[in-house]
Amino acid sequence: MSEPHVTLDPSGLDAVQQKLRGPLEDQLTSALQAAIDRVRSGYAGEPVEEVCRRLLDETRAGLHPDIAAGFNPDMDEFCRVAVAIVRGEIS
Repeated sequence: MSEPHVTLDPSGLDAVQQKLRGPLEDQLTSALQAAIDRVRSGYAGEPVEEVCRRLLDETRAGLHPDIAAGFNPDMDEFCRVAVAIVRGEIS
């Protein structure tokens, strides 16, 4: 699996969010990658659903509370990352 990153859908952003899109995507991606590292290093055979939930929780924990509150990722994509963690496909 290629290195996961967050891309925001521009159609769902207001004018301010549009202007901040690049830095916001960078911050979200950084939080996601840090969460992947923590979840992967602590993985002990949990089911994919638990890994997916932990991945979301850890990503939100790495964000400013205002950003975390508005972060509603595509859970299918988050769970694809969780499956890759479970399968050992992310190093």
